[in-house]
Amino acid sequence: MDAALKSHLDRRQSLIDQVRALIVKQTGRRLDPGDIDPDAPLFVSGLGLDSVDTVELIIALESELGLALPSDTKAIPALRTVNTIVDAVLALPGGTNRAA
Repeated sequence: MDAALKSHLDRRQSLIDQVRALIVKQTGRRLDPGDIDPDAPLFVSGLGLDSVDTVELIIALESELGLALPSDTKAIPALRTVNTIVDAVLALPGGTNRAA
């Protein structure tokens, strides 16, 4: 495997692990972070996060991962799943190089 691709995949997995842990920590869910499917919806039928959970998660994402989300509805797609959050972090300037 190409070294750059391996590095990107390792970074992506590290971010997935971080986001899963943040979700459990910030929402108080009693589950193992590894049990959160990265493609499962975080709201309604998926993990079932509510508006309070969302605010706490956004604050944690901003402070721990440097993700700044717009305050309007444009932020909604970035918060759909763990993978969409990871994509948003990786899209940040230097996102693939941010400290894990």
